This record gives sequence, C-alpha cells and structure tokens, in this order.
Amino acid sequence: MDKQTIAKRIDQGRGVEKADLVLKNGQFYDLVTGELVSGDIAICGDKIVGTCETYHGNQEVDISGKIVVPGFIDTHLHIESSMVTPYEFDRCVLPYGVTTVICDPHEIANVVGISGIEYFLKCSENTIMDIRVQLSSCVPATEMETSGARLLAADLIPFMDHPKVIGLAEFMNYPGVLNKVDECLDKLEAFSDRHIDGHAPLVRGYDINGYLSAGISTDHETTTADEALEKLRKGMHILVREGSVSKDLHALAPIITERNSPFLAICTDDRNPLDIAEQGHLDYVIKTAIELGSDQLAIYRAASISAAKAFGLKDRGLVAPGMRADLVVLNDLKTCDIDHVYSAGRLVEDKLFDDRKIIDPIGRNSVQSKKLTAGSFETRTNSNEAHVIGIVPGKIITQHLTCEIIDGKAGDRSDLERDLIKIGIVERHGKNGNVSAGFVNGFGLKRGAIASTVCHDHHNIAVVGANDEDMAVAANRLIELEGGFVVVEDGKILAEVALPIAGLMSLEPFETVRDQLIKLRDAAKSLDVVLEEPFLQLAFLALPVIPHLKITDHGLVDVDRFQILS
Repeated sequence: MDKQTIAKRIDQGRGVEKADLVLKNGQFYDLVTGELVSGDIAICGDKIVGTCETYHGNQEVDISGKIVVPGFIDTHLHIESSMVTPYEFDRCVLPYGVTTVICDPHEIANVVGISGIEYFLKCSENTIMDIRVQLSSCVPATEMETSGARLLAADLIPFMDHPKVIGLAEFMNYPGVLNKVDECLDKLEAFSDRHIDGHAPLVRGYDINGYLSAGISTDHETTTADEALEKLRKGMHILVREGSVSKDLHALAPIITERNSPFLAICTDDRNPLDIAEQGHLDYVIKTAIELGSDQLAIYRAASISAAKAFGLKDRGLVAPGMRADLVVLNDLKTCDIDHVYSAGRLVEDKLFDDRKIIDPIGRNSVQSKKLTAGSFETRTNSNEAHVIGIVPGKIITQHLTCEIIDGKAGDRSDLERDLIKIGIVERHGKNGNVSAGFVNGFGLKRGAIASTVCHDHHNIAVVGANDEDMAVAANRLIELEGGFVVVEDGKILAEVALPIAGLMSLEPFETVRDQLIKLRDAAKSLDVVLEEPFLQLAFLALPVIPHLKITDHGLVDVDRFQILS
C-alpha cells in the first residue's frame, strides 16, 4: 500500500473528502460490544474507512431498515468437494455472504500431486472471493491406501511464502504425529512458525495433549460437546462443522456461547451445490445455530472475527475502519436473511464475475483402472463372522460391526434382508490394480449399485451394490466418464455426473451440476437408498483416519488399531 492510498483513506475516513462508497441509514452489528450501531459506513476502495458518523460518497446506497455484518469466513473446506472449479465455487457461494474461504486442495493433490496445489493457487489469484490455501499435509493420508501422488515437506516448502498461503493443512495422520513418524515430523518442523490445522477425531486425554504440543491449533473433527470442551480447555480452536455429510452443529450448539466465542469458528468441509441451493452455506449454519439456542453474538463472531483471528487474518472480521470491506447486508439478523453482499468493496452481482482470468483445468484422463467384471468384487473368508462397516447417518465416524455368516451369506454376496451390501474400492491411478471388497450396513439399498471417484482421500473408485454385476457396470462407466458419480440398475445407467477434472470436478457451471445432482439423488432413492447424501457418505467410507472401520484398496482398515485386517 503506497502513501497516496494511505492518504486517501485518511481523508475519506476523516470526512474531508467524499468516500468512494457510503452505505447510509442502516445499522451494523458490533461484534465487540454486541450492540446494533446506527451510522453510515464509508468505504474507500477495498477498505472500510468510517463508521458511526455521517458521510457523503461518490456513490451512496440507502440501506434503511437493514443490518450489516462482516463477511463470513469458511475456515476449512475442500473446494473440490463442491464438484465445481474454484471459479464456479466463487460464483456459487459468494452471494451467500462467504467472502473468505480457507481451503485445503488435498483432494486434487492426492490425484495429481503438487500441480493440483499450483492450480488452486493460480485460481485463487483470480477469484472475486478471497480464497486462502493451506498446503496439504497428508498426501497420501496414510500408508494403507494407494493415491496418485506423495508430497513431502520438501515439496511444500517452496510455496510457504506465497501470498495466498496461510500454513499447513489439516494433519489427518494423527497416529503418525503421535508415533513421531519422520515424514510427519519433517512437515511439522518446516511449518513450526506457521499455522497448522488439526484433524483429531475422538483424540482425547494424553493423546490430544501430545498432538497440540506438536504445534497444531485447530480441529474440525470434534463431534460432541464434551469432546469440544476438553479441547477448548486445552487451548484448541474448535471449527464447528456442518457440511453435506458431516453434520456436527446440533451436537455442538451448546458450546456456542459468548464466553467460548473467541475460540470458535465455523466450517463446511464438504458441501455440494445441491445442498447450497436448497439450504444455503454459512448463512444456513448461522440461522440454524440460532434456532438451536446458540448465542447470537457468539455465532456471528465465530463466522467472522474469531475465525479471522484464529488464522492470522488481521484485516477482516469486523465492521470497523481499516478492515477489508467484506460486508453482508441483512434483512434480518436472527434468520441471517441476506439482501446483498460486498466483497472488498464491490457489490456482488453477476457482472462482477465476467472479467476474471480463467486458468485452464488440469487432471484430465486421471482414471486409469482396467475394465472390471463381477468377479473383481469377490470376497472370501474362512471365518464364521464378517467385519462390517456400520454407517452413522450425519457422521463420517463409522461403527466396526461384526456379522455372523448365515448359510453362506455375507461371505461372498450381499444380504439385503439384513442391509448388508457389498462395497468395493478399485485403485484408479494405474499403479497396482488393487481391488478390495467388504460389507457395509446402513445404505438401505435393495438393488443396483452406486459408484464414485470422489473417495477420500486417495480418490480411488468406490462402489456399493446389491449385486456384483451392477457394481462392475457402475465402476466401468466411471472409467469412461473420466470420473464422477453413477447409478446403475440391472445393467442400465439411471443417472450420472461426469467429473473429468481429476475425477473430482465438473467442467460445467454449478447450476448444471446442481440439476444433475437432483437426478442423481432421485435415482439413488429409486434403489431404496435411505441416506440423505449417499455419494459423499460413500466417499468417507474409504478414509482410514476416521474411526472406526474403513476400507481402502488395501482392504478393511481397523482405524483404532491403525492396521489392515487380514
């Protein structure tokens, strides 16, 4: 910032020169005192320069009867999980008041490596919303899966000082941290003076002490109020998550109090365009939290100033002079009913997105699996019991169930009467051709199959089905599509969404993806699937850093013991 710009801001803030933009006759929500404050809001370029006084501007907007709050900050998400490019995510989410997002591109990094992070950094320099990037710490997440790439500390260090980089992304391999694995320690050492995001599901007691002592400061995997309070007492910043699959807000609403609010933020982690269209984004989280009885001041603080402070973003989070002019103009504070949004002093409207420089997508033709047959998903066991992944709706934590084999059932085929269906993971990066199979309870699926290349975090092909033949058809169709989602019944494709960018993101506008997801959801329901979001639920069944039982291309994983089951 040069002297001329500073001088201009001083004069406009003092009222001796007209401001570039003035929002007049409204109120703003002061997140320091909790008061509604009347007065004009003066903006010079991308900064607020005046509040609580009367201003004149070159442009004046009457906001009588409305309330201004700071722009919302999503503190942890994977843009790839929105299934659209960063540009379409920008256009989709910014009107919901989300002016800053802190993303971890480890989905695309697990497929194509460092070029995926470079792609996100280039895109972030050209979006309207402020996209900040955490450098992916766990590519792959563990040694119990096959991903498309491996990133070491030496691969990440050259990007540390990029202006869009904050620090190190979620350290998912918490067993690796606690067991002092060299590769983990290398990354922790390299980023020891930077922000490091946590990922510590059910990590308590001595273990969370050790985890925090490694320099990690946040957690978005907390799923109960009791767990959250322990972590808060130990200085951890809790990111309350409400996404398309992981829905922790109801459980954590009691901790969203004015007293706790300096140490809280909110995030979505994974939220798709259909849920955004039908419910909203962080505005939905704010409204729902208030409905659940959370303190209103606390949730608005968590959405802005507390989030900004946690991640070292000193120039945003309050409606105050010197702050970035990221502003959400509300019709109603309690329901978070948005009238319009400003991003860095610019009114968010369709034409604002027209002049962005578009970076060409990467990661095409990334699905390199060989053609599959029904026989690819055979399971064999010498035991009278089968290990079964038990889905917990609204959670990515799963149960580790065991099921007695009855008349040969659950040994080699699905048992629909007991809601035991086959799940298969197919290595798709062209490295070893692994195919593993097991059983899962909780889908309710009675026929056909559904499949996806969105499969955290290695993003191999995941498929569940009532029969092996339809599972093979679904998986093979994903190879033809370059990745995506597929629903099959009796060998016929009922619905599909192509995600050819690394098997994770569409080339289409978010509106098209939203409409495709409606058809996909309806097709899954026609198979009697009972889950609200079966595809992202399926994606998390292959993530071996979330308790208790998961499956990768290496086989079933006992996460509590952190080992492959024989």
